[in-house]
Amino acid sequence: MRKSVLLPLALLSSPLMAADLQLTVEIPRLQVAEYHRPYVAIWLEQPDQSHAADLAVWYDLNMKDQEGEKWLKDLRQWWRRSGRSLEMPVDGVSSATRAVGSHSVTFNSSDAPLKDLPPGDYRLVVEAAREVGGRELLRMPFSWPPTQQQAHQAQGESELGAVFLTLNP
Repeated sequence: MRKSVLLPLALLSSPLMAADLQLTVEIPRLQVAEYHRPYVAIWLEQPDQSHAADLAVWYDLNMKDQEGEKWLKDLRQWWRRSGRSLEMPVDGVSSATRAVGSHSVTFNSSDAPLKDLPPGDYRLVVEAAREVGGRELLRMPFSWPPTQQQAHQAQGESELGAVFLTLNP
């Protein structure tokens, strides 16, 4: 009878190893004559800038004959590191462009791509490119998995607004 009591207590006392990464990306309102929503790529890289994992790619999925895919190469850094080797759309990564405003996404350590991410130092990279517009890239360093809550912020100057990264153990 003692063993039946000890097992639940052992399970309750062991830490749960679920962590998450919460990200908010602001797409700013620009006062321009011809506005197009930006394409955005979000990925993780190692300190040497090698690709670790793709988190999201926002692009025009609905163009006839997959025409939206040809503009993905304007996300230059992402394209060189990962994009050109992918067959788009990628389930769980690809989605439509986003309108002006703040957009939040959450990634859980029990799901891809964080599930297989080895512990270590990384950088979250957010790159945006817009037709008849500019290109911008922001990087935020962090350690994975988090042992305590971490909050990071970066501020874009043109194609991106504020980007917030929160890591929860």
